Amino acid sequence: MTGSGRLLVVTAVAAERDAVLAGLARGRSAGAQAAVDVVAGGVGPAAAAAATATALARAQAAGTPYALVVSAGIAGGFAPAAPVGSLAVADAIVAADLGAETSAGFTPVAELGFGTSEHRPPAALSRRLADVLGASYGPVLTVSTVTGTAERAGTLMRRHPAAVAEAMEGFGVAEAAAAAGLPVLEIRAVSNAVGPRDRAAWRIGDALAALTAAFGKLPAALEVDPEHD
Repeated sequence: MTGSGRLLVVTAVAAERDAVLAGLARGRSAGAQAAVDVVAGGVGPAAAAAATATALARAQAAGTPYALVVSAGIAGGFAPAAPVGSLAVADAIVAADLGAETSAGFTPVAELGFGTSEHRPPAALSRRLADVLGASYGPVLTVSTVTGTAERAGTLMRRHPAAVAEAMEGFGVAEAAAAAGLPVLEIRAVSNAVGPRDRAAWRIGDALAALTAAFGKLPAALEVDPEHD
């Protein structure tokens, strides 16, 4: 992304959108100039894809196209890579439960021959962003059903041993970005551990604060030439 490139950030819900906007306001007060729009697109990959595609099409029609798309919000973190309150940046955005269950186990949709199971953010840009944010860096899994048991968490870790986080929208955002020929990033703030569902242990406020802090640094971190990536 260059200094003149427009950025679209897609969150799931309003609380995430507001946390992102608060961070961007901090970045602007520090002198960052990147043009950024933020939308709350809804929960899950289908809603995220539809909202992203709509925003991209409207910007293109208005003659103000985006240069980069970011999926952002809170997430579950895989221990010990991404503890509660930390940040995670995706080196791969993976559709972790899109495929088929067979007697031999789960088969991803790409192995079935029906499309792709992951999108890769620009490597140098995403790595730089993780370094600037002090974030864990690895695959972020997109699921349609949030993990709530140790058994499911173990299954996902066996399939994706390098995974750092689990969320519900990244792959949908990435699909829409790819269809528009645009690069995509995913940034997550960890509110809970992936595993047995324990709402009392969730730290949503801490995660939203971490998201705000991340987006305070984001515009300056993206002031790079994508042709060098």
